[in-house]
Amino acid sequence: MKLKLLLVMLVSALMVMLAGCGGPKPDVSIFVMGQNGFPSDAGEKLEASLKSKIGEVPTVKLNTSPIFSMEKMIVELAAGGNGIFILADEQFKSLSNQAGFVSLDETIKPEDYPDGVIEITEEGKPAQKHLYGIPLAGNKWMKEQGFEGKGLVAFIPVNAPKLEEAKQVLKVIAQK
Repeated sequence: MKLKLLLVMLVSALMVMLAGCGGPKPDVSIFVMGQNGFPSDAGEKLEASLKSKIGEVPTVKLNTSPIFSMEKMIVELAAGGNGIFILADEQFKSLSNQAGFVSLDETIKPEDYPDGVIEITEEGKPAQKHLYGIPLAGNKWMKEQGFEGKGLVAFIPVNAPKLEEAKQVLKVIAQK
């Protein structure tokens, strides 16, 4: 009897989770996880602010992780569904060894964000020095919502589904 009840509860929970997977996908999904996580209510506030700045197109969705989890970060990066990541500076720097970032040189002035300019060396290729990340310390968008942004970096992964839309959104995030 307990097994049947457990099975019914498990199936019900699975149905509820699957029901939330439907609907149109946003043009740009943004994943946010700081060194100590990032609260969902803060994410909702930032998402609403970003939508008001961008308008209806491209559509954006901000997803947060309330706790830091290296495994979750790796899954989010590997799954390829996010157009922009906002991660702790430490994770950004460690990921730079993987050469998995999109250069932002043509979208945002590198001289505006010298701390986001890094040199990436891929095996068998010459070193590339470009703007790959937008440090969010003192960032206007975050400050307007009451957040510091210190220690966070925004970047676009090479597997971003809609690259041009992601660049457009990151340009709004990077406004000074």
